[in-house]
Amino acid sequence: MADYKDKDTYQFVGEVNQINPTSLKAAIADGYIPVLTCMAESEDGQVLNVNADKAAAELARALVPLKIVYLSEKGGIHDKETGKLIEAINLDEEYDEYMKKPWVIHGTRSKIRDIKTLLDDLPRSSSVAIIHPEALERELFTHSGAGTLIRRGTKLQQASSLAEFEDVSKLKQTLVRDREGFDSAAVVDRYLESLNTRSFRAYFDENMEALAIVLPPTDSSKLAQLATLTMTRSAWLSNIADNVFQNLKRDFPKLAWTVKQDDENLTWFSEKADGSIARRGEVLFWYGIESPEEVRELMSEFVQHGRQMFGDINLESQLHRAAAAAERIRAGAANLMGNRPQQDKQQARGFSTSARPARPSVTSAITQKRGYATTTNPNPPLGIKNSDKDYPSKVALIGARGYTGQALIDLLNRHPNFDLCHVSSRELAGQKLKGYERKEITYENLSPDDVRKMAENKEIDCWVMALPNGVCKPFVDAIDESGHKEALIVDLSADYRFDSNWTYGLPELVQRGKIASANRISNPGCYATAAQLGIAPLIPHLAPQPAQPTVFGVSGYSGAGTKPSPKNDVQNLTNNLIPYSLTDHIHEREISSQLGQDVAFIPHVAVWFQGIHHTISLPLAEKMVSRDVRQLYQDRYHGEKLVAVRGESPLVKNIAGKHGVEIGGFAVHSGGKRAVVNVTIDNLLKGAATQCLQNMNLALGYAEYEGIPLE
Repeated sequence: MADYKDKDTYQFVGEVNQINPTSLKAAIADGYIPVLTCMAESEDGQVLNVNADKAAAELARALVPLKIVYLSEKGGIHDKETGKLIEAINLDEEYDEYMKKPWVIHGTRSKIRDIKTLLDDLPRSSSVAIIHPEALERELFTHSGAGTLIRRGTKLQQASSLAEFEDVSKLKQTLVRDREGFDSAAVVDRYLESLNTRSFRAYFDENMEALAIVLPPTDSSKLAQLATLTMTRSAWLSNIADNVFQNLKRDFPKLAWTVKQDDENLTWFSEKADGSIARRGEVLFWYGIESPEEVRELMSEFVQHGRQMFGDINLESQLHRAAAAAERIRAGAANLMGNRPQQDKQQARGFSTSARPARPSVTSAITQKRGYATTTNPNPPLGIKNSDKDYPSKVALIGARGYTGQALIDLLNRHPNFDLCHVSSRELAGQKLKGYERKEITYENLSPDDVRKMAENKEIDCWVMALPNGVCKPFVDAIDESGHKEALIVDLSADYRFDSNWTYGLPELVQRGKIASANRISNPGCYATAAQLGIAPLIPHLAPQPAQPTVFGVSGYSGAGTKPSPKNDVQNLTNNLIPYSLTDHIHEREISSQLGQDVAFIPHVAVWFQGIHHTISLPLAEKMVSRDVRQLYQDRYHGEKLVAVRGESPLVKNIAGKHGVEIGGFAVHSGGKRAVVNVTIDNLLKGAATQCLQNMNLALGYAEYEGIPLE
């Protein structure tokens, strides 16, 4: 709908006053692409000509899209002083600056102003692209885009001295972030002290999701050096990284920096550079160097000296040296241990008598992560880097009759560093343990007093409680009272999942360093593990409460345990699906507590033996599309050996007997405000036994996935 602009002056020209999107949404829902003319209707039925840009803006306000594309023969906005295409404009930071430019007049000025007015009314994730018609396909179907991208962006702050930072402690935390390792905090302290004696310029956003520190050119070199760059995952996803580099290119015509060759964002860095060269796992990037002689000189120096060509100004170099020193110390200690007389070795590593050594809070031998903190996974696997122990640990399993206990026994049978010494089951006491081939073991019926005495003698390094809910406390109390504080306890029941003195053992979502230093670990529930992994990447994008995710879960009957009941009666389950505990299930509380987000959980049991399927409905705060949702999951779980993100919906028959979790089937409602995700997990493995072994590996100092079959 439209009003006359000025009927006497302009006659049949109007101003849009109302949008009715019903027919547009109906056409889209039917699979059509609506094509509109710049015509609107007045209240009296007269067709009026309306401005195309303003009509598009009003449509955007009504439809709230992620991106608005303007087609222009110019292919974007060009800087008339340089003649170059402006690739991006971040309005929050650059709008006032552009409005002052002498060439921003007439149509260009009104276009930028109107786009700002439009984006101010839309979610921050929305943007406007001005492109040539020939570039439409590239803009829509590639990540690189085309033309000029205009977005709200993030306003960056600058500092050229430590005194200009409001919170230096936050600066330190930012520099240590994703760079945990030997002496990293002390290395950062020394690095900041060195900045007091040299010129630098720092770029950062208000929350320090992104931080770049640049050393400006000197008398001896006209090349600025990017000394450190750290970005959180959300900074990469919200394009703050692009904003940072726009500032760098504006302030430093010539810049060089180094990146590890295995960096996940290597392609992005390449797009920002004019050239690059690789050497021994490192890549040197640069821009602004036009002279062939300068390029040859730079490349020659890098080939000869690597990143040391810049001197001792690179934080990543200092962190790598600290980690390398720790590795040499560890290797020397291991070598010294290896050269001891055999008798000394046996005393130091007595298989039957050694106490479990205290675990440091941070594994000193962990090699530093990539040079630039750019991983999209904020909690990447430790893998073999967690391995700092080269002798076996003694294990006792309390409650081995159930399916989970049997699955764990099978895994322990294949683990090179776990010595299963005691297996307790009241019902199976006196019988031979089946499935454990490394030695003959007889089931015992251990009481809490028996456990206390064994703990006092420090006979066991790791106690696994595979008991029903509400049963294991006397055994835990007995170990606590024994004084053997170093002993690890992993509880597979729900008894300690809400106890803050215990560490929740979901390595993909809980900081692995916390699990590695824990001696009381509560293993998550099977339903809860799959649900949390299926929801976590979208937590920042969920609609505010009371809207909440809903998890429709279906488990095989092994989840009902071995005690006969209607939920594990195959005859009762055949051609049937049994709902139970439809509200206030303990897993509903567990999932909500761990995610910090209310979640509705609706469990069912089906006729298959093992395996769980979740269909999760997630209300979104802002409109999204399925490919963006999938990308969030791929980024969050990058590098995880036990989480597979797929395009298609995972199936229970494919997950049974497997040790990981599969996430897929990403769908978004046509309205853009509700996502649906499917998750499958084997309830006996990653839902219980495999996760237990993963936690044991981390806490006892072995490679994270040791003894776990990986596919």
